[in-house]
Amino acid sequence: MATRGEHQTVPLSVLLKRELANEKIEKPDIVHGQASQSKKGEDFTLLKNECQRAMGDGVTTFSVYGLFDGHNGSAAAIYTKENLLKNVLNAIPSVLNRDEWISALPRAMVAGFVKTDKDFQEKARTSGTTVTLVIIEGWAITVGSVGDSRCILESAEGDIYYLSADHRLECNEEERDRITACGGEVGRLNAGGGAEIGPLRCWPGGLCLSRSIGDMDVGEYIVPVPHVKQVKVGSSLSTAGGRLIISSDGVWDALSAEEALDCCRGMQPEAAAAQIVKEAVQAKGLRDDTTCIVIDILPQEKPPPPVPAPKKQVKGVLKNMFRRKSPESSSNTDREYVEPDVVEELFEEGSAMLSERLDTKYPLCNMFKLFMCAICQVEMKPEEGISIHAGSTYSGKLRPWDGPFLCLSCQEKKDAMEGKRPSGGIAALSLSLSLSHAIYIYIYVCICIYVYMYVCICASSIDVAIA
Repeated sequence: MATRGEHQTVPLSVLLKRELANEKIEKPDIVHGQASQSKKGEDFTLLKNECQRAMGDGVTTFSVYGLFDGHNGSAAAIYTKENLLKNVLNAIPSVLNRDEWISALPRAMVAGFVKTDKDFQEKARTSGTTVTLVIIEGWAITVGSVGDSRCILESAEGDIYYLSADHRLECNEEERDRITACGGEVGRLNAGGGAEIGPLRCWPGGLCLSRSIGDMDVGEYIVPVPHVKQVKVGSSLSTAGGRLIISSDGVWDALSAEEALDCCRGMQPEAAAAQIVKEAVQAKGLRDDTTCIVIDILPQEKPPPPVPAPKKQVKGVLKNMFRRKSPESSSNTDREYVEPDVVEELFEEGSAMLSERLDTKYPLCNMFKLFMCAICQVEMKPEEGISIHAGSTYSGKLRPWDGPFLCLSCQEKKDAMEGKRPSGGIAALSLSLSLSHAIYIYIYVCICIYVYMYVCICASSIDVAIA
């Protein structure tokens, strides 16, 4: 959602075709900075400017930035920092081209977040963490988030885009309804005598968030399924850019998005991050870990156009990213080489239901292999695969043997998150339709139809012979 105007979702394929029509696609320059003031020592960051990925025709790079705000200890934040990116990338087939890879990221983030949570909970550690993970490939930005850390984008034209969701129970009615429907309770802390204090929390556990990684002591209805938003920054010639700010709640409890952007306008990312943290601490004091990452996505500088000899040479003037220029101050040369800024939304989804996030409508037929779990990526035998739609009411063209498929432990995790608590492996299997059973039923029905048709043909032949 942006602060000005309406923004429509544009198919990724359309945007890539526009870029290809411009002959050469130049990647942006990405510059980042971070700053932090520690109170509990539970905030951690991930900063990777150039990650390499092999493609069919060479190697491409992408950038990754993450903020992990731990609570009840730092174990979940540290584990997530070390494993989340690997789990997300493992959920994407290695043979994809650029546009397929970008299209795969939203679903891969869902699988990666859930696998990270599942693996950490198996370690029986009780801490938890919020997560904001940002992956930048070219001019496409993909953000996955759980919890109350926040990521915002300011375009070159001054529009503000919120790329993450706030999963605080206090301000998210939809999440409150989901938790109560799954068997949890939502309420404030009872101070005695009927007085209630503090923010809304879920019980048991008392966590004021509805989504996080870890928190195994709170309840399975605190889910790790991320809100994911994907946008493309820049015009068709990719010359606009923007500024990203990723911060923990220590910043957003003190500053609005506008205040955070205004206080650091014109500063380099490192200085900007330090200024935002300083402003937040001055506003409300150091009550919590306060961390900020600032990322500038800059167009590559272009040389000034050739100028006829008789005329006086005009200096090339680059568009200032974070300050408007009036139409009168822009020369004809500037308008020729700098197009209006556009931020186009490619994808957004926030449902907590895995069957909706990992559905069969996904355009990549090989995204989820037939005998590989869509979440943890383990190989399965045919009789072990359980459709992600098992136990649901099938509608439309959806069939019980449609994938993607989950292993037994991931299916149990899915059932628990949706308020269905199996009492063990047998109970889980009784509620689920395995891939092998679905195949056997399908084959059995086909054989019955074939036999029936054969008997009808034989009977018809006999009647003709008697006549």
